[in-house]
Amino acid sequence: MNFMQMQPLSSKELNYIADSIANEDSLIKLCTAAASVCTNAQIGQELSEHIQCHEKHLQTLS
Repeated sequence: MNFMQMQPLSSKELNYIADSIANEDSLIKLCTAAASVCTNAQIGQELSEHIQCHEKHLQTLS
């Protein structure tokens, strides 16, 4: 779709995006906190991968 044909986002859509950004930020913080106290290396690695995934999502949304 051509950008010239796109309709402006509605306030509902903008609120959804803002909520998604806040949720991704919260998930990054939660995974970071869990990773900092994790003693299992495999779980710590999984948490690190989740952090990277959520950071990508946040970057896409911002």
